[in-house]
Amino acid sequence: MFDWITGFIESTGYVGIALLMLAENIFPPIPSELVMPLAGFTAAQGELNIGLVILAGTAGSLLGALAWYYVGRWVGAKALKRWASHYGRWLTMAPEDIDKSMSWFRRHGRWAVLGGRLIPAIRTLISVPAGMARMSLAAFLFYTTIGSALWTAFLAIMGYLFEEKYDQVAAYMNPVTNSTIALLVLYYFYRVITYRRSGF
Repeated sequence: MFDWITGFIESTGYVGIALLMLAENIFPPIPSELVMPLAGFTAAQGELNIGLVILAGTAGSLLGALAWYYVGRWVGAKALKRWASHYGRWLTMAPEDIDKSMSWFRRHGRWAVLGGRLIPAIRTLISVPAGMARMSLAAFLFYTTIGSALWTAFLAIMGYLFEEKYDQVAAYMNPVTNSTIALLVLYYFYRVITYRRSGF
């Protein structure tokens, strides 16, 4: 994947970076922990501008987050509650859990969106409850942009500073992402196995 991402960035430039980060938000197996350090490395070689690299990565990330935000708005809490009443075990939530979650998100949504953009795997998921809770689009864009810019800048600058050691940076970041995803998967199966709906 290293060679493919590097070649793609070199041939498509800033547009390619934005597209890769858009794909990363919609299809998480394409990791930003590889894309942005490689983009930073390319900038260090003089082929791209590091500031525009960060801007392109942030733009792509924002577009991907916006897509999931509208998925959340389209689904809505009422539809999710209906699904939970029928498929609660597999969703690992009961209808009453959704009410509690929406109440929590309405109180802490802005900081949840901002912080969520900095956590592997959560970056994609946090946009859905924001849409379901009908979070203001302006607020969502504001906090998502800040969080995405911080994340993409951090990764791009690491690739830029380490230059030829970019593969070591990616090798360090990738296990962190994989571990986080593995823990989330394990937690999901734990919730499925131990699921109990209130009142039963």
